[in-house]
Amino acid sequence: MQATVNENCIACGLCVESCPVVFNMGGDGVAHGGEVPENQLGDAQSARDACPVNAINIEE
Repeated sequence: MQATVNENCIACGLCVESCPVVFNMGGDGVAHGGEVPENQLGDAQSARDACPVNAINIEE
C-alpha cells in the first residue's frame, strides 16, 4: 500500500500526528506520504479520514 498527499494539503500536521510511520512534513512545508506497512494501515486510514481537505489517498 502507498499513501500519497495531493496539492490540497494545508500542512495542518494531523496526518503526521496520527501516523508518523507513514506521513512526514517535507522541507517544502507540506505533508508527504509513503509506504504503508500492513500493521499501520488502520492508522493511515484514520489519518486519511481525518484530513480536513481530503488530500490523502491510499492505494495498493
